[in-house]
Amino acid sequence: MYLGHLVEMALTDDLFENPLHSYTKALLSSIPIPDTRVKRERIILKGDVPSPINPPSGCVFHRRCPFAMEKCKKVKQELKDSSNGHMVACHLY
Repeated sequence: MYLGHLVEMALTDDLFENPLHSYTKALLSSIPIPDTRVKRERIILKGDVPSPINPPSGCVFHRRCPFAMEKCKKVKQELKDSSNGHMVACHLY
């Protein structure tokens, strides 16, 4: 969920093993790993978090998404089934 909007929904194992939305990927990359020998590439989002009172048009995440297209700025993608009930609100899927 980003700015009060669902961006991805899946069974727990599927979500952790195969996140699809850019926000979900960034969020999961921020989870600390207790083993210091294990390294994970952390995704650092750029830009400011928009106001939830006045969210941007189109995809609410487009200002911070590294894959945003012109379409993302104008058209809000509703959740759609990418496979086996894994729902994602992204124009890439």
